[in-house]
This record gives sequence, structure tokens and C-alpha cells, in this order.
Amino acid sequence: MSLDREALNTILLYAITAAGAVIAATWLGLILWTWRDIRQRSRDPLAPIAASLMVAVLGLFGIIIYVLLRPPETLAEAYERSLEEEALLRDMEEQPVCSSCQHKIQPDWMLCPHCTAQLRRPCASCGRLLDMSWQICPYCAQVPTVAPMQTLPASPAADDGRWAKPTAIPAQAPR
Repeated sequence: MSLDREALNTILLYAITAAGAVIAATWLGLILWTWRDIRQRSRDPLAPIAASLMVAVLGLFGIIIYVLLRPPETLAEAYERSLEEEALLRDMEEQPVCSSCQHKIQPDWMLCPHCTAQLRRPCASCGRLLDMSWQICPYCAQVPTVAPMQTLPASPAADDGRWAKPTAIPAQAPR
């Protein structure tokens, strides 16, 4: 009977030792995870020390408190978000606007749909749209000979007979 009691004590000792090792490894793992996580979320040099000490002292309650109070995004996520915001702002700034009314326009529009100002003209040689300020077609190297188009009146009330008719695109010169 003493042999059975001694074997039981040995088994119990090994079980307690194994459970203690698992608990110690988990505790150290939580401290290490906290250290690495807060370093990814904050540039403050004291934050990893404070968060790791809180988890070391309070254990499971410390990790719960840390998870509730930690910054919501990592520094890498904040950087990516700022890059996306900058790209969106740059796209908004790069969108062309009408020189007359400042409304946003598309790069392939010949007239502004808001104020009917002429934005581009077709090249007489290749037919591609040219900016009004260009002296030569960059696509076919020909000097544009097409006369500028007329703008429509701003409203039907100021109509002089051109409002109901679509603005004609000047005919292309024969090739």
C-alpha cells in the first residue's frame, strides 16, 4: 500500500510540475506577445515596458485590460491608411476642371457641359483631341488648321438661334 501511495505522489508531483510549466510558459508567452504587439502599435518607448509589466503582474486580467486599452490599429495599418488617403486626395486634385467655370471635366470632352466653353478641338489630320493651347498635334506632328468651335449661350433665354441645334464639329480636311 505504501508503494501505491508513493507512486501516486510521484504521478501527482509530475502532473503539478507539468501544469506549472504550462502556466509559466503561457504567462511568459502572454508577456512576450504583449511586448511585441505594443511595439507594433506605438512609438512610445515606455509603452512596451508598462504594458508588459501590467500583464506580468496581473496575469490574465492584465492581458484583458491591455486588449481593451491598446491602440486600435498598428503603425503599419495607420501608414497604409494615410497612403490611401493621400492617393485619394491626389486623384481628386489631378482631375481636370474647366478653365471658365471650374467644374470637373473629363479629359475627352470637347465642350464643358456646364458653361459650354470649348475645352479641346479635333486635329484636322488625325482627329484626336487637342488642348486649345497646343500649337502642334503631338500625335501626328501636324499644325492644327481647324477653326475654334463657338460656344453656346448659357441659357435658352439668351438664345440667338444656336441653342436647339447641336454644335457642329468642323469638318476634317481631306487627306
